[in-house]
Amino acid sequence: MPDQFAELRHELAIANRILANEGIIDAFGHISARHPKDPNRYFISRHRASELVEPSDILEMTLDSKAVVPTSLRLYSEMVIHGEIYKARPDVNSVCHHHAPSVLPFCATGVELVPLFHLGGTLGAKVPFWDSRDEFGDTNLLVRTPEEGASHARALGPHWMLLLRRHGASLAGKSVRECVFRSIYTTRNAELQLRAMAIGTLGPLSAGEAEKCGGHNLGSRGVERAWEYWVTRLQKAEAMWAAAGLPRMKGLAEVARPQTAGLPQAKAPARRAAPASRSKKVSAKKKRRAA
Repeated sequence: MPDQFAELRHELAIANRILANEGIIDAFGHISARHPKDPNRYFISRHRASELVEPSDILEMTLDSKAVVPTSLRLYSEMVIHGEIYKARPDVNSVCHHHAPSVLPFCATGVELVPLFHLGGTLGAKVPFWDSRDEFGDTNLLVRTPEEGASHARALGPHWMLLLRRHGASLAGKSVRECVFRSIYTTRNAELQLRAMAIGTLGPLSAGEAEKCGGHNLGSRGVERAWEYWVTRLQKAEAMWAAAGLPRMKGLAEVARPQTAGLPQAKAPARRAAPASRSKKVSAKKKRRAA
């Protein structure tokens, strides 16, 4: 039976790989998509680094973050981030959680993240903070329980980005591609803010500018143009691996293979013929004289 959600699974797998290729998500972090026909479900990868996600890794979940089809596969421990945001925000169709290095200084200090250039307007009107310590005391900082997920969703409120103190960021979008767009350009804005704060006083966008810039850049023309660019960059990066004889891994069993496996091996230098012995050379000269 054909998979009616094959296209969505493919797009979500590509979104995972793009975010990894653009340096937003590394071994940790995840992105999800709300079910297009049932708002009480969503899709997300099994427990796997985003760079390795395949369409077959994408699973269907309830908003309580339980697998619709029981599975023995390992799942992300922070799926309640996604499920609880979908519960609280009917207008959200994709959620991303990451720990990009440029965002972490703001999570550590509580310094407000503000839009500093036109693409930074994707931050939205405000980027609030959520501190798990306020309600839950000392934890391992992962958002794992329904109560923590609900608290996290309340802190996001009507906004599109939330900073988690000492942890990372969560973002929302009206589509997968919009969520990827916002995840990348809010991170670029954070990089710019860190540099700007080092040399002078910030001059952020006004509230009106941020609203107009965000609305323009998140239109279909801007999002699709950026998506095509990121897909092309991803294709080039993966082509380099393929050219090196390292096709993308299909299963976790291959992770343990030696790092040199599949790499083109250097050819051994051709062995030079051993020099003839002195006695052979002398006998050859005598034969020529005798002739």
